[in-house]
Amino acid sequence: MASLLYRFGRLSFRQRRYFALLWVAILAACSFAALSAPAAEEDGFSIPGTESQKAFDLLDERFPGDNAEGADARIVFAAPDGQKVTARANRAAVEKVVDTVARGTQVKDASSPFAPEAVSKDASTAFATVTYSASSDDLSEATTNGLMDAVEDGRAAGLTVEVGGSAVDGGPELGGITELIGIAVAALVLFITFRAMVAAGLPLVTALIGLGAGVCAIVAVGMSTTTITLALMLGLAVGIDYALFIVSRYRAERAEGQGPEEAAGRAVGTAGSAVVFAGATVVIALVGLSVAGVPMLTDMGLAAAGTVVIAVLVALTLLPALLGFFPQAVLPRAQRRTPTTPTTVLAPGRGKEPAGSRWARLVIRRPLATLLLSVAGLGIVAVPALDLQLSLPGDEAQPTSTTQRRAYDALADGFGPGFNGPLTVVVDAKDADDAKDAAARARTALSATKGIVEVSPATFNKVGDTAIIAAVPSTGPAASATKDLVKTIRAQAPGLKADAGASMWVTGQTAMNIDVSNKVTAALIPYLAVVVGLAVLLLMVVFRSVLVPLKAALGFLLSVVASFGVIVAVFQWGWLADLLGVAQTGPVMSMMPIFLIGVVFGLAMDYEVFLVTRIREAYVHGASPAQAIVTGFRHSARVVVAAAVIMIAVFAGFIGMTDSMIKMLGLGLAAAVLFDAFVVRMTIVPAALALLGKAAWRLPRWLDRILPDLDIEGEKLTRTLAAEPTTARAASAREESVNV
Repeated sequence: MASLLYRFGRLSFRQRRYFALLWVAILAACSFAALSAPAAEEDGFSIPGTESQKAFDLLDERFPGDNAEGADARIVFAAPDGQKVTARANRAAVEKVVDTVARGTQVKDASSPFAPEAVSKDASTAFATVTYSASSDDLSEATTNGLMDAVEDGRAAGLTVEVGGSAVDGGPELGGITELIGIAVAALVLFITFRAMVAAGLPLVTALIGLGAGVCAIVAVGMSTTTITLALMLGLAVGIDYALFIVSRYRAERAEGQGPEEAAGRAVGTAGSAVVFAGATVVIALVGLSVAGVPMLTDMGLAAAGTVVIAVLVALTLLPALLGFFPQAVLPRAQRRTPTTPTTVLAPGRGKEPAGSRWARLVIRRPLATLLLSVAGLGIVAVPALDLQLSLPGDEAQPTSTTQRRAYDALADGFGPGFNGPLTVVVDAKDADDAKDAAARARTALSATKGIVEVSPATFNKVGDTAIIAAVPSTGPAASATKDLVKTIRAQAPGLKADAGASMWVTGQTAMNIDVSNKVTAALIPYLAVVVGLAVLLLMVVFRSVLVPLKAALGFLLSVVASFGVIVAVFQWGWLADLLGVAQTGPVMSMMPIFLIGVVFGLAMDYEVFLVTRIREAYVHGASPAQAIVTGFRHSARVVVAAAVIMIAVFAGFIGMTDSMIKMLGLGLAAAVLFDAFVVRMTIVPAALALLGKAAWRLPRWLDRILPDLDIEGEKLTRTLAAEPTTARAASAREESVNV
């Protein structure tokens, strides 16, 4: 592979104008396709194979048209302290608000806020549900403005008026000022690393081009906008990092006396090979999200994987072309003034030893103590993960500054905590002798169930063979008692089937949240087996070793468990919650573990490949195991640290967003990269390799014959190039420098 990429890197360098124009054309085509594509249809959240989804599908079949995907808004009215919403003046103000909203052109129906079930027992709170004929994405600005204007009129009359529901939910956040700060930090780190404006700018330019093409492609193929956030995170982070490694290798080759084109070819052949395999591990981890069987997870994983593939292609093709335009400008200022020939390269021992090799020497001097201390430190950070609780957050996780959160709190205060998460019980009496009797039996069983405070009358479909019953729990949607209640109700279904011949299903948003948590949790072990197994095989091919891939996988587990500890401490226990803008502590988002495992595994393998590839490169070229570690760190530690700081800055930028899922994902990824890059890869890896010695690089002969040799370190490439006459290479380097 190294030889193929070497030739491709030289081709891109020579034909730089064509490759640059090609990517401009690709970006333009993707942008045009995105602008021309119709708006993606929001399929809603579904979890195939679960009871709640089966019940929801049954409702679609038995109640055609009643479950159309239209937006909804729940307007909550609270009277001033000591007053009732049913008082004459307050009642008039409430009715005026609802009547104003009901006259909207896209309004399908508006319920009465003074129906018995819509007024709290103390008459301090009431609500009206407004349904629309259009989805939330298709609501006109006039409709949403009309809703909020009516709400303001109610507030002006002295009432507390808040709104929840999909009609007021904004779309997914795609960026923010904190993300721009993250990019600015990345730019600063690149400049400090390279000490050259052009060298710092190229990774940013190529990453933004790849990200733009990737996001536009996502929109063009009709994927939902909810899939874009993860693609933004990873596309930007890996795009910068992959370019950073290749530019760094280019500069190193130039410092060793290679001409511009030769240096570009070698950089793509060696660092580019590492980029290909690092990208492959990320793609495996992201595509593997489909194992969970949750369509939204699958779509997000595929969208992000596509963006990572584009980032790899940009790094291998556009970057060497841009190096062709700026072959000298990317070099340090002192090196630009000096002819780049082998005779001008500094002797190996000359000058101050880099910090990376000094750190490696420190670690391998006391490898066992370093290893135990690092593992113990991560273990302490991971302790909160033992209390991990999972759920899907709703409006209760919104900041208190939002009207959705205030509407949620008002309903909980007026009607009880379970009112925000009613359970929808579906009675399928198609095969029952008496459908009404079956529904009555179900209502009786529900009313007698501990934890249910209210049961609605049964609502039948037109045929009369299916009934819907709403059951209000005494606890909130995310409470563990509510999860137990759902299990209890479902356990009663066989009894109803035996007594009345009817099936009973539990669905609704609360039940769906519980089901998705259970399904994702059950998928973790198969997901880990598939992703880690494939990645370990891939790393065996890269490193020609059994122990190094296993060590990489164990190090990843330490990183991810420690990051779980951080998430639980902040979002569940409330540590530093105010500082990080966490509005509400509570259970961790149920999809967070599988998200974090997938993304962090891919990124962890990035650093493993970039760092250990350099170490093995030194080892296969004759260095002792200890010296290979020092040599590898001398060449790659500074760049790996810069890459990690950049990735942390990019992920940390998402912590400033209001969406709790994005905030949690940003903090989890930033913490995971911090632990993995600086504790695992920069500390545990050299300590473990020092303890293993030559055993780290052993591969059974039978396995060596089976695995393909892809020459990731460029060993065959180096031998081929070394066979060329030295004078010819030196003359070629001088000629390239003159031509450039």
